[in-house]
Amino acid sequence: MSHLTLQPGVTTVVITGAGSGFGLELARLGAKKGLNLVLTDVQQDALDDVVQELRGVRAKVAAVRGDVSRPEDVKALADLCLERFGVPHVVINNAGVAHGGLIWEHSLRDWQWVLGVNLHGVIHGIHTFTPLMLEAARKDPSWQGHIVNVASMAGLLNSPNMGAYNVSKHAVVSLSETLYQDLALVTDQVHASVLCPYFVPTGIHQSHRNRPSELRSEGKPTPSQMIAQAMSTKAVTSGKVTAAETAALVYDAIEKGQFYIYTHPQALGMVQTRLEDVMQGRNPTDPFAGKPEIGEQLRQSLRQAIKG
Repeated sequence: MSHLTLQPGVTTVVITGAGSGFGLELARLGAKKGLNLVLTDVQQDALDDVVQELRGVRAKVAAVRGDVSRPEDVKALADLCLERFGVPHVVINNAGVAHGGLIWEHSLRDWQWVLGVNLHGVIHGIHTFTPLMLEAARKDPSWQGHIVNVASMAGLLNSPNMGAYNVSKHAVVSLSETLYQDLALVTDQVHASVLCPYFVPTGIHQSHRNRPSELRSEGKPTPSQMIAQAMSTKAVTSGKVTAAETAALVYDAIEKGQFYIYTHPQALGMVQTRLEDVMQGRNPTDPFAGKPEIGEQLRQSLRQAIKG
């Protein structure tokens, strides 16, 4: 089975959430590779900065501000791509946000925001771009395409106090696995991958900065949400694998036709434990079994908070 070869001046890559984190590094590395880039981000100034930087190194780039939770914005992204470069060879559904706290304390607006970006954003990307790619493949037997959806190790695990995020990322893994299988039924020319990063310094712990006003929760964050925010900030900012290294893994996986992309394969031991729980019908294993002091600290903090 042949896979996509990234060709300078030929291959076109669409990247959502291109203003920071993985998206920014994917755009930078794509520019180094001489690829045509079509970018979007919800934050206009960050997007403008990326475009200016890439044009400074003579990259071929087009960009439009967009919120991937809005299908019309993803359609505008596709229209821009078709106008400038034609059907994209690679679509990377990267845009994502994070929100934590005890699962029953998520407001309905919290759910709307997290699922809107993390899940529906990927759905909109697949819905919009896959038919275009399949049509290009039908017209040209040599044409190759690839879709990458950014999930998380949170899509393979269920860390406590991160409910909405876990749900959204599990859904993206399921969506991606199904996309892979569905594509294999109808074509040998378009493939799919899912990226499941663990803790990588990307800025996702600050994603609330771009939360739409109409989806902001009323009232102050709950204690569990503040604890989740603090833990997320510490974990993300202390990550040793960089976003740039992750971008290199993604482009390498595209050319290899590799489906699962991991930044921290050592974390798969926890995934194995979870799957063994499922297979053997065991109750879920304590996620802090390897670091009981962290689990105990979290338990005590939450129980004290609940008591008021």
